[in-house]
Amino acid sequence: MNSTTPSRAAALFLQLVLGLQQSGMMALGKLMNPITRKIETNLEVARDTIDTLAAIEARTRGNLEPDEERVLRQVLTELRMNYLDTVKKSTGATPPADQGAPGGSGGSGGSGEVPNP
Repeated sequence: MNSTTPSRAAALFLQLVLGLQQSGMMALGKLMNPITRKIETNLEVARDTIDTLAAIEARTRGNLEPDEERVLRQVLTELRMNYLDTVKKSTGATPPADQGAPGGSGGSGGSGEVPNP
């Protein structure tokens, strides 16, 4: 395998991660829904999407190529930050500790706390 060309499995994995990212961004009202042609916000769907990506990160730890790991980590960080921003804007306040960013372990061993951006 050429180190500059991702394997088919890596390409499919990245396609999955980026598709989930797009779904999460739509749920956060950051992208237009291509079906309804509207900007819609659904924090529950966004949280589920982030939690799904966090579960994928946990279940694949140690089995990903470096590029896969980097993209997954970047997508999770971006979605978590946008989630917190959307919650803050919609409520005018920071969410309580138990309702912070979903999947907020940040890959740091599962403390459940969101690291400060």
